[in-house]
Amino acid sequence: MFSNAVKLFSINGFDIKLDPSWLLIAALITWSLSQGYFPAILPDQSTGTYLAMALIAMLCFFVSLLLHELAHSVVARRLGVPIKGITLFLFGGVAELEAEPRSARVEFWVALAGPVMSLALALGFWSLARLSDLVAAAVPVSMVLGYLALINLILALFNLVPAFPLDGGRVLRAYLWHRKGDVLAATETASQSGTIFAYVLMGLGVLALFDGALIAGLWQIMIGFFVLVAARAAYQTQLAKVAFDHKTVATLMQRDPIVISPEMTLSEFVNRIMLRHNVSFVPVVEDGVLLGHMDQAVLAGIDRENWANTRVGDVFAGLDDQVSISGEMPVQDLMARIADTGRRKFLVVDGHRLMGVISLADLTRYLHMSDLLRHK
Repeated sequence: MFSNAVKLFSINGFDIKLDPSWLLIAALITWSLSQGYFPAILPDQSTGTYLAMALIAMLCFFVSLLLHELAHSVVARRLGVPIKGITLFLFGGVAELEAEPRSARVEFWVALAGPVMSLALALGFWSLARLSDLVAAAVPVSMVLGYLALINLILALFNLVPAFPLDGGRVLRAYLWHRKGDVLAATETASQSGTIFAYVLMGLGVLALFDGALIAGLWQIMIGFFVLVAARAAYQTQLAKVAFDHKTVATLMQRDPIVISPEMTLSEFVNRIMLRHNVSFVPVVEDGVLLGHMDQAVLAGIDRENWANTRVGDVFAGLDDQVSISGEMPVQDLMARIADTGRRKFLVVDGHRLMGVISLADLTRYLHMSDLLRHK
């Protein structure tokens, strides 16, 4: 998900990473605080003072986000959920779970840990702000502490909205899961609440644009879009987990697929196979022995004027472990390979014997049919 993230350091075994998109939100927060928020609540200060206040507030805010995600991570690890690490990115931070919680109880406590930490931080910063007033500390210090108390309170309340993938949405899913015993149905309801919340956020963002609040409006629209995509993806991921549970590649592959001979020319391959049958990934077989495959990527490397006198056997892609898989492979493992490699089509083999082919499109169709059957 965060292929460009850079590891900064580790805390108690958790890798802390920074995605380049974080720089954008860091700059935006610093600019808005130094140009708008702090000058409004504390007039007549120098530009340097406002900038220093904004930088300190921004850094402390992201430390707060990190502590929020660490709370999720520590509780998850103690309850048996493996964590890859924590990544700070455009929309805040995320603890990268390697597996979904195995029970509603685990889901509930992992989800609740983050908002509880944010509330504790809000109380802590508020107490420090009051203490700084009592000891007559510099006014900018009190203002920064007050801002941090407010922003952590907002972070806690926002995350408690019962809309997946926010923490409140995960609490809602845990409640429904515990009540009905059906994690897929619970995920669907929580995702629907996330979808509704996303559209509300985007609608408010559009209204803000019409009112002239350009940055606030765009930000609400971006957050709403992120919530929308994440909510839909959460349901699809859970649907896949349930639909593909205990299924192997052999149960979903296309048996007896179209095959071609290495003696076929590329022109024949295009006209008689690709165009006529609307396929772009075809095994190459000779005398019952699987040799490899032809696809659009191989074809694209050959000039069109040479297709008529070029044989498939001269250019096809040979067998390799990236394309060839066993029929006994669990479908969940195939999904992981698709995510890791970006490859969408595979040969299902037994030695040099072709058993079938399988593609991401086959998995998607099966998921769609499973979803339709659930809602009949």
